[in-house]
Amino acid sequence: MDRVPGTPPRRRTARRTPRRTPRRTRTWAGLLAAVLGASVLSLTGAGPASAADVNNAKNGGFESGLGNWTCSASSGTTVSSPAHGGSAALKATPAGQDNAKCAQTVAVKPNSTYTLSAWVQGGYAYLGASGTGTTDVSTWTPDSTSWKQLTTSFTTGAATTSVTVYTHGWYGQAAYYADDLSVFGPDGGGGSDPAPTVPAAPAGLAVSSTTSSSVSLSWNSVSGATGYNVYRAGTKVQSVTGTSATVSSLAASTSYSFQVTATNAAGESAKSAAVTGTTSASSGGGGGSVPKHAVTGYWQNFNNGAKVQKISDVQSQYDIIAVAFADATSTPGAVSFSLDSAGLGGYTVDQFKADIKAKQAAGKKVIISIGGQNGTVSVNDSASAANFANSVYSLMQTYGFDGVDIDLENGLNATYMSQALRSLSAKAGSSLVITMAPQTIDMQSTSNGYFQTALNIKDILTVVNMQYYNSGSMLGCDGKVYSQGSVDFLTALACIQLEGGLAPPQVGLGLPASTSGAGSGYVSPTVVNNALDCLTKATNCGSFKPSKTYPDLRGAMTWSTNWDASAGNAWSNGVGAHVHALP
Repeated sequence: MDRVPGTPPRRRTARRTPRRTPRRTRTWAGLLAAVLGASVLSLTGAGPASAADVNNAKNGGFESGLGNWTCSASSGTTVSSPAHGGSAALKATPAGQDNAKCAQTVAVKPNSTYTLSAWVQGGYAYLGASGTGTTDVSTWTPDSTSWKQLTTSFTTGAATTSVTVYTHGWYGQAAYYADDLSVFGPDGGGGSDPAPTVPAAPAGLAVSSTTSSSVSLSWNSVSGATGYNVYRAGTKVQSVTGTSATVSSLAASTSYSFQVTATNAAGESAKSAAVTGTTSASSGGGGGSVPKHAVTGYWQNFNNGAKVQKISDVQSQYDIIAVAFADATSTPGAVSFSLDSAGLGGYTVDQFKADIKAKQAAGKKVIISIGGQNGTVSVNDSASAANFANSVYSLMQTYGFDGVDIDLENGLNATYMSQALRSLSAKAGSSLVITMAPQTIDMQSTSNGYFQTALNIKDILTVVNMQYYNSGSMLGCDGKVYSQGSVDFLTALACIQLEGGLAPPQVGLGLPASTSGAGSGYVSPTVVNNALDCLTKATNCGSFKPSKTYPDLRGAMTWSTNWDASAGNAWSNGVGAHVHALP
């Protein structure tokens, strides 16, 4: 959520920043078009290598330090952790005027096709090839908390005998990691790394936890493996790069058989020994007494030009009021909250607490939102997970909050955020409200950390209100590209969540309350209502029509109650009444 919505982020002089997050004015539309145009294979997958193909890259696993590699401005080094395969990986750290480009020259054959791939993690990461003699290629990914494979391909020109392959990050952004880079194709004569061998079957497969709709698995790592496939009753259902996975969309009170295999460039191992996981009896779901159809609004604990409000001023249409924001402390994972009394016209803490109680007496929920545009909360190990849970619970006790909203816009670790939220649930009990506000890119795939977290805590999760704005074009559940600002954009992207494992009551549509509430993506209340009708009743749809209806869809969210008030409450009066009238 924007602390200063409608404006680009403040940035240091001469720093170039990739416009990914919803707080930046350049949308994903241009970037997605570039990826679709220049790196189609990154979406469709590269074709299989022929038997004569070899890996023409040298030291692609960085096991020999930076041998064969040159990194700009001394930006690169090798580290032992995290490593995707083997015992080392590249870590490259951009600076304000340097994108941490690491490159090597690879011998190739003229008029030949090569597949370039690498595994990356951390900050923005790019992979490309130049000097091909035809069309140079590149592909990229935004920041990622787990290993992700980038793949593209290129064809050499009639006189091309060498190309430059490279990785780089983005100016002034976080460090990125790269490992297991390969250039598969005809032997260019420059030598290559030894070909990998098929890994052994994983051992130690076990069921780590279950819910009414999911089974979580873990297993031992396999030397030389770059990924793992998860099988349910003999059918592959998931591919991961780590040694754990959660299989979702399962029936309650049902037993399932699981196996895993290890994979690398040489092939796939035999299946592991099977384990049985049994889902629990009830579907659960958090949120206490939240209405079947609910409207969520963010209340600004700061003055950025929108109408300043007390909690008591928040419009009655809002069922869940998310107080924005709690911030990080010097203790990893811990958060704190301070009321901006001066910025809010002298609003006192005692008044604030009393207003929260009054809203609760009227049947509303008031929760604390963590993160926002400037949020830097990091939960990436057990200690920080415990700190997060303890500090949020302390804020709940101090101010009377009903729960927590996760609005971390710099990525999250699904394993430890799930652990933190389960710990908080154990402290707060079944009435705990948990909401999430991911960006559109965060919910494009169930492999993303945000989506994984939502599925991991499905039995205690109230609602995910994805931000359908400041986004640009995105893929819908039908694989087509949709542009923001339309009914189709809302319905086709909501379909990904609904078909990806979330229950309809756990899905809401997040939109700005006015044109001032976001840099782009505002739609009128009529468009929001049409999308709600399409998803719940199959009426007022655009060109995209969901395969079925979801009458239990939770509702809608807006940034913010303040911008809504500035616009005469047009959003809450229009959308709020419609949500509450849903079947």
